[in-house]
Amino acid sequence: MSEIHPSAVIEEGARIGEGCRIGPFCHVGAQVVLQDGVELKSHVVVTGDTEIGAQSVVFSFSVIGEIPQDLKFDGERTRLRIGARNRIREHVTINTGTQGGGGETRVGDDCLLMAGCHVAHDVQVGDRVILVNHASVAGHCVIGDDVIVGGLCGIHQFVRIGRGAIIGAVTMVTNDVIPFGLVQGPRGRLDGLNLVGLKRRGTGRDEIAALRAAFRALKEGEGTFHERAEGLKATQSDLVRELSEFVSAQSDRQFLTPQG
Repeated sequence: MSEIHPSAVIEEGARIGEGCRIGPFCHVGAQVVLQDGVELKSHVVVTGDTEIGAQSVVFSFSVIGEIPQDLKFDGERTRLRIGARNRIREHVTINTGTQGGGGETRVGDDCLLMAGCHVAHDVQVGDRVILVNHASVAGHCVIGDDVIVGGLCGIHQFVRIGRGAIIGAVTMVTNDVIPFGLVQGPRGRLDGLNLVGLKRRGTGRDEIAALRAAFRALKEGEGTFHERAEGLKATQSDLVRELSEFVSAQSDRQFLTPQG
């Protein structure tokens, strides 16, 4: 059985899983799917074609699944899919997709979106991502697994942030970020590797040493940044190959490159 406060509004057609808890003054739209064990604290709005995965918790005054903040949006039906066991804190906004951007905004599993964060239309967020207070991710961005975006950061539209990267607080990111990169500064600079995150995830010393050598090669080697990254593909390190392939992939943005 689910627990639904008498003051909550659940529109006809909404699908509420087993063991959900919906608090006072929440509003759940007709196309919404809440999987088993989802909890909505008080004053939460979930609307649009939105699905929230099992055991996720959404805190007060969040608005989930509202239409994109995009003047090109013309009322087409688009989607928002949120995975399992997420913690979405107060005043978070997450929009559905746009037809021109693939039609779907997606958040993975086990993420923490702290108070006041914004995830815009067509953004793809991986698993175990942390967006610290008031971080804003613009449309069409791709955020890899295990990324941390610091408080008051802005991520420009179409930017890709590779797996395991970390963005320091109050940073504006306008270009792609390599996997495991460390970016900080008012206009973000690639200052190194996210060594703390790598160690926390149990990355071995040999892999960390290989990544350090790869970063030096990207910073100091011959040729262009992309040529230096291409030269890393022959490595025996899985993580270095992942980094190289990330740089080689098609992107709408340039890369943040290591500072000399």
